Amino acid sequence: MPQHIEKRTLPYTPEQLFSLVSDVEKYPEFLPWCLSSRITRREGDVFYADLVIGYKMVQEKFTSKVTLNKPDRIHVEYIRGPMKHLSNHWNFIAEPDGRCTIDFYVDFSFRNIFLQNLMGAFFDKIVRKMVSAFEERAKALYGNQP
Repeated sequence: MPQHIEKRTLPYTPEQLFSLVSDVEKYPEFLPWCLSSRITRREGDVFYADLVIGYKMVQEKFTSKVTLNKPDRIHVEYIRGPMKHLSNHWNFIAEPDGRCTIDFYVDFSFRNIFLQNLMGAFFDKIVRKMVSAFEERAKALYGNQP
């Protein structure tokens, strides 16, 4: 199962980054390969979302359960779709200088061996590009803060 762990310190507050990551319905505006996103149900600090991810001729839809622990943690669990497993979390750690360290983790596997092998070959590059897309979105929303 491919997994990726990454930490980045950014010049934004945990609240700003929590807001950006939890705004799932905006993902198609900035996240590579995210073709559509829709929240289907809300239950307090938990919501269920359908995402369609695609590249060229391949498109897959999956449903996730997203648990919000404001302002410092978002946890994503896989419900249904083309994967065997998906676990993802974002931790937002306030730094003394006002910046925020993001602790990002994702672990998944596909049912389809072809997709699993394809994703495995490019996994790190894809995930780094996606995390960078969130960073660029923060710059667009909040500017270059000191």
